[in-house]
Amino acid sequence: MSFQTLVEEASIPPASGSVSSIPFDTDSFNEAVMSTYGRFPLALEKGAGCRVWDTQGQEYLDFVAGIATCTLGHAHPAMVEAVTRQIQKLHHVSNLYYIPEQGELAKWIIQHSCADRVFFCNSGAEANEAAIKLARKYAHTVLEIDKPIILTANASFHGRTLATITATGQPKYQKYFDPLVPGFHYVPYNDITAIETAISELDEGDYQVAAILIEPLQGEGGVRPGDVAYFQKLRRICDETGILLIFDEVQVGMGRSGYLWGYEHLGVEPDIFTSAKGLGGGIPIGAMMSKKFCAVFQPGEHASTFGGNPFVCGVALSVCQTLEKEKILQNVQERGEQLRAGLRAIATKYPNYVSEVRGWGLINGMELTDDIALTAGEVVNAAIAEGLLLVPAGPKVVRFVPPLIVTKTEIDQALQALDKALAKITG
Repeated sequence: MSFQTLVEEASIPPASGSVSSIPFDTDSFNEAVMSTYGRFPLALEKGAGCRVWDTQGQEYLDFVAGIATCTLGHAHPAMVEAVTRQIQKLHHVSNLYYIPEQGELAKWIIQHSCADRVFFCNSGAEANEAAIKLARKYAHTVLEIDKPIILTANASFHGRTLATITATGQPKYQKYFDPLVPGFHYVPYNDITAIETAISELDEGDYQVAAILIEPLQGEGGVRPGDVAYFQKLRRICDETGILLIFDEVQVGMGRSGYLWGYEHLGVEPDIFTSAKGLGGGIPIGAMMSKKFCAVFQPGEHASTFGGNPFVCGVALSVCQTLEKEKILQNVQERGEQLRAGLRAIATKYPNYVSEVRGWGLINGMELTDDIALTAGEVVNAAIAEGLLLVPAGPKVVRFVPPLIVTKTEIDQALQALDKALAKITG
């Protein structure tokens, strides 16, 4: 069955008998599940391509994609086939043994990036934890730094573990979780003077700065692309000092930016970089990649029970291969240009409400003006009423991260739905 046939069949609204036989109840859900998420009032049941359906049979155009995760959309035949094949063959053993699928995925990543070595885990936070640990070991064993410091950016986001929320330069994520992990220092994003000043002050008397951990494009921080000149200067600083340059590509990597990796926009290569989200197309996987010179982990120093098992690696490899086979990066570039052009037209139509449109490929943000009370969450709720799913990136930025297979028609439909939503809440 072709993907288009799959989408066309799924686009038929479900008959009453095909809706879940057990009615979904929000109250019983909330009684059982810990309240760690502020959820929108939707219970999603199935999806195909760039569309999802809730338990009532209502259809939505999905421009969230599991927060930049469902690379190939929902129920893509390549993933369905890979999941079926691998679960029937071997799904988990452990890293006590060689795992052929893990080796094949690692080789694909190395062949398509600047990396020499890959470590697999289960999420973006774990990938960033691995990068932090690798940088600290490198600092102690190679740079001979006793108390290494990693520089990160204000408004960054690197995960929810204790180390990664400490690395995250947003106090709201750190509240109530102190004492935080020592060894991090924050600087403004895209400000090279701030980086130079921080290194000079922290290294006065004794070297302390071991690494710079930074996003090529800040996602949760408001969809803010990195400045090319800034990142090229970062690379020169690291080359001159021996400081490691680490890129968090958890959200922007795996084709979302229009290139396979975000660093390709910036004309520099990191020493270490991380991936997750789009790598498995929705199947949980994370990866930390490094150049050979800083791949200093030895057996027993870092590990993951589930990381790199046959199931996730087999499916992730199918996602990687499909990106190539179906020339999806070209689609990302073309649809991204179309989306930004449409969003800028909407910004012109609502100049008192929309201040800026920015992004790369199919990760884009529409910033609302500061002098109005309207929030990104309110725009998202209004869009839901028009059959469009969006996601905030902070209180004032609406984020657009559809599956990378999104079509020209679907971009147009999303823009029309957004226009209707804004007309209702601003009228």
